[in-house]
Amino acid sequence: MPKKVLLIGLRSDSVNYEKWPQLSKEKLDVAFEQVVSELNNNGYDSLWCLTDQGETAVQQVEEALAKEKPDIVLIGAGVRTDPDHFLLFEQVINIVHAKAPDAKIAFNSLPYDSLDAIKRWG
Repeated sequence: MPKKVLLIGLRSDSVNYEKWPQLSKEKLDVAFEQVVSELNNNGYDSLWCLTDQGETAVQQVEEALAKEKPDIVLIGAGVRTDPDHFLLFEQVINIVHAKAPDAKIAFNSLPYDSLDAIKRWG
């Protein structure tokens, strides 16, 4: 049975591209699709949970964790490394800890290295 992977990131319309000049909304949307395709082609059952910057993010993550019951949760760099999302990152970590305590947690640096991050844990 393939390992289930839940990828948590910001929706492409929630990203401040001034902080990520190598990305654009279009590039990020394509990258999201490529990540899922790449993971699925490598034997994982993967799905994105793309959130806003906090208004409903906690609820979205909780619902995705309850529905998907992932083996691995990847928290994207947009949530994790932007100081403006510090509280969101903290909330996401605590939600994952509470709702999926057996899941491994992985981190990418950009969408393009998500497979490497997942392979480190499964």
